Order: sequence, then C-alpha cells, then structure tokens
Amino acid sequence: MKEKGKMPVSESFKVPIAVIGLVMGMGMFTYCSESDKPSSSEKADLVVYGKIFTAEDNELVEAFAVKDGKYVYVGDKAGAAAYVQDGKTEVVDYSGEGLVMPGCGNGHAHYATVASLWEVGTFVGYEDDVDTFLGEIVPAAVGKARETGATLIFGLGWNVMLYPEDLPYRKLLDDICSDIPIYIADDEGHKALVNSATLVKAGIMKADGTVMNTDIRGGEIVLDEDGTPSGYVKEQAGTYIRSFMDYESIFSLDLAKKSLEITQEQLLSEGYTMCLDGWSTYFFNENLYEAAQQLDLAGDLHFVLGTAYELESWMNVDEVLSKAAAVQKYATTHVRTNWLKLFMDGTVESGTGFIDPIYPDGHQGNANWSEEELTEITRKANEKGLTMHVHAMGNKGVNRVVNAFISGGKDEMRNTLVHVYNVLQADYLRMAEHNIHVAASLLWHYNDTEFQEALLEILPAGLNDKGYPLKSFFDYGINVSSHTDFPATSDAPDDPFGIMEIAVTGVYQQEPGKPWWPEELLTREQALTALTINVARQMFLENERGSICTGKYADFLLLNQDVFTCPADQIHATEPVATYFEGTKVYPM
Repeated sequence: MKEKGKMPVSESFKVPIAVIGLVMGMGMFTYCSESDKPSSSEKADLVVYGKIFTAEDNELVEAFAVKDGKYVYVGDKAGAAAYVQDGKTEVVDYSGEGLVMPGCGNGHAHYATVASLWEVGTFVGYEDDVDTFLGEIVPAAVGKARETGATLIFGLGWNVMLYPEDLPYRKLLDDICSDIPIYIADDEGHKALVNSATLVKAGIMKADGTVMNTDIRGGEIVLDEDGTPSGYVKEQAGTYIRSFMDYESIFSLDLAKKSLEITQEQLLSEGYTMCLDGWSTYFFNENLYEAAQQLDLAGDLHFVLGTAYELESWMNVDEVLSKAAAVQKYATTHVRTNWLKLFMDGTVESGTGFIDPIYPDGHQGNANWSEEELTEITRKANEKGLTMHVHAMGNKGVNRVVNAFISGGKDEMRNTLVHVYNVLQADYLRMAEHNIHVAASLLWHYNDTEFQEALLEILPAGLNDKGYPLKSFFDYGINVSSHTDFPATSDAPDDPFGIMEIAVTGVYQQEPGKPWWPEELLTREQALTALTINVARQMFLENERGSICTGKYADFLLLNQDVFTCPADQIHATEPVATYFEGTKVYPM
C-alpha cells in the first residue's frame, strides 16, 4: 500500500512478455476510416510496429505512421512500411513485445494540490491515529512554520475512521499552537480539524471565545457540549473557513508551475496524457490557470490539462459563474478551461451522501443545492460555455442532478456526474438520452474485509453492498470515464493498470477482500475504453485524441506486457516502457 498522501510512484515489475493473442472477437488490421488513409508518397517521422489496440471499437492493428505529431496511417505492416524513408523516419519495432495503446486519461484528480502541499504543507499518514497526530505531526508542523515564518499551517490526510467527532480538537490544537491558523483536512478533503485562530480569522468566533456564526450552508461546524466549535468541521463549512486564509503564501504562481511540473512527471510515468483537475481554484486564486498557460506557451506542457472552477453553496452564484467564464482567457492548445465544479452532496460511506432509503440512524445526508437552484445554475453555466462537473454520491443526489441537467442544460454540453454511488434504475436511461456523462473511479470496486463489514452496519439495506456502478453505464450507452480522485484514493492504485485490474477482478492484490458488487465489473476492453477514448469524450477531445486513428494526435504508450493476455491478477504489473505525446517520446526523457 502506498503511503497516504504521497504522489504515487509505480513499482517496477519483472514479468514475462506475453505472446500476442486474443485476436478472436476483435477486429484486426482495420482503419479508423478508409477514406482517411493518406497517400503512400507522404513519408513519416515515426513508424511503430506491434500489437496495437486502437480504442476504436476494440480494433487491433499491426502498425501506424506519424507525421508532424499526428497519425497519417493506421493499419498493417506493409502499409506502414511505405511511409518509411531511410535516414528520416524513426522506426520502433515493438512486435513480439508488450502492447501499444493510446495514452490514458484521468477524468478527475487533484495532483497539483498535493504536489504544492509537499512543498509547503503537512501530511498525515492514513494509519496515524489521534495520539500520533497531536503528539508528533502537529508539533512538527508548528515548528516548521515558526522556522519559515509561515502564516498558515495547512495539511491533509487523516483517516476519518480513526478520528472520533466528539473530541475537543480546537482546544487540543490550541494547546500546541494558538497564534498561527491550523487547517488540516482529512484524506477525502470533506472534513477538517482547525484551531481557534482559524475560526477567528473566518469570523466564526471572536478571540475571547464568543461564538459569532456556526451556520454555514452546505456544511456543519461540530459543537462541543458548551456550545462552542469543537474544531471538527464538515463539508462546505470547511471550504468557507479556509477561504479566509492567505493562499498566495501557500500557492504562488511559481509554486503552481512547480506543482504542474511534478504532476506532469507523475502522469507521464504512469501513462496519462489527459487529465481533468477536479478543483482548480482549491487555493482560491487563478495561479494554476496562469501557470498552465505559461508552461504550454513555452512548449513545456506535454499532456492535456482540463480545469474546473469551484462553486460552493455559500458563494454568490452569479459572481462565480462570471469568474469561471472569465478564466477561459487562459485556454491554450493543451489547457482546456470550460468546466464548473460543485458539490451536490458528500460521501455515502461517511454519512453525508444524499440517499434513499435513509441511513439506519434516521438521517438522509447532506444536500447542498435544491433542484431548482441546480437547474438554474446548469442553464446559466451552459449558456456561458461551461460544462457542469458535479460531485454526486448518493442516489438521491444523483437523481436531483440528473433532473437539473435535463431541465436546465444542453445535451451537447456533456454535463457530468462525478463519483456516483448507486443510481436509481430509472435514471440510467435518462442519462443516456440526454448525453449526461459519468466520471467514475474504477478502483472503488473493492474494499478490504473490515471496511466491507463496516458498510453493512452503517448503510441502509440495498446500498450497503451495492456501491459504484460500472458495467451498467456501458449497458445503457452512457459515456463513463475513469478517474482516480487522487489524493482521496491515495491508499489505492493510481496508475491506469492497477485501476484496470480492480475494475476487471474486483480485487486489490495488496489487501484482503472479496469483489464488491461483482455484477458491475468490466471486461478488459471496457476498462481500457473508460481509460482512453471515453476520457477524451468527457474532455471534448475525441476528434483529436483518445484513440489511434488517422488525423488524431499521436499520444500512445508502449507497455511492458499485454493487458489482454496476461493473467488478470497481473494486470497491475503493467507499466509504460515509453509514453509518447504528439509523436514525441516524453517519458522517459
């Protein structure tokens, strides 16, 4: 298991190279479009031979040719050979090796946030308990802050299962540091622990302890028995409180550039050439946008980055929509800025997902927006060219978002649900009919035995063993793309092929547990589709990326083994030998 909060780094595996096979049932030696085949007199910069999965209707071909960063031929070896010019064309013969496939995509993640926090933040290990947190981690963070003159102690990573709600966290943190604001989020980012200085800065209470405001829409400030904030805050109460912090010192333009460079190295090493950042204004400024633009204009951005502007339920909707539309000025060839992100609810497992039937203790979860509000936001966002990117976990929350997308949205805008714990049966067909997309975590199809048993107790019957649908989206023709939601899932695989193994087997090879809702597991072809062309569709890139097809940019991977023929429990051992972006090898450099 990876250390909680760290940028995941793929382990190296020595595996036997699979023999090319599994051709039966898959198209062989076909073109994306016969009419797209260019003249054989045009010579290529690069020709690749091998077993090639195109992600075009599960087709397999033997070769392709690349010129000026785009595929000019996709087909058989003889056809590709006509594009080779001695001394000009680079030839990569991967025949008999692993698999060649399109670059993968990640439809929702937070890499840049974590990369920046490695420089200025504090991380809590997934196994660190309260005693370790208060006795070692926080004191070390305070010491570092005093040495550097930091104006904020910021961090994340604590495991909500290990931290009881009924402890006086504010007072315990005050005993360690009372003058510098402390804000440390949990591993999912939905809850936080804060000291008095943080609450005073946010206007929640005065320095003398007088409580000023504990009613924050979309969230909860947990109170002690004396009626004062305990220091444990949930959902959008947390984002409200931290919006008052000094973020230029946490996330400057220079740090944003550095975090994107770290992010890019990580993505390319794992085989990602597309990624949608799930919360690009996490630090309440536009530095990520500007940094991405500057890197791309300098020729230093080697993946396509999507960005999402955050709208919280306590914010002024029209002001945020105007700002979200305005950041489109940062758009470039490789920076796409047309998403608006908001939270419909929280997480089902922690009791804040909006569900039906209700939780055994009688509550239904958190609903941050009414259906009427969501409908109006969707209408305004789509009119401004913004696609909705909505965190929705509970089935009741999903239903509310689907209703809003249909009533207020434009089908061509590909409004998207993110995560999606269970779906009411009637909503599948409506999602397909209105081109509603889903960004789902393929790796949430397992839980270790202990956690599975806990869910059976804390969730209502029918939901406690039916978590995140996958196969049903394919069955209904809904575009489902893969995401990791890193760092919320940083205790699980983050690379495409560790994810793929879980989606296919329902098992994470490093942990004990049985497949969770096995009826929803995917075939290998479906998993690769969700990791490639479907992410491209989610990001409006399918006409230029996401598959190996003439006319598209040549973003592709050379894999160390064949994910179609290797044992299912060895898919996780797959990794890129090389990652190419627009016909140029960008990993390893």
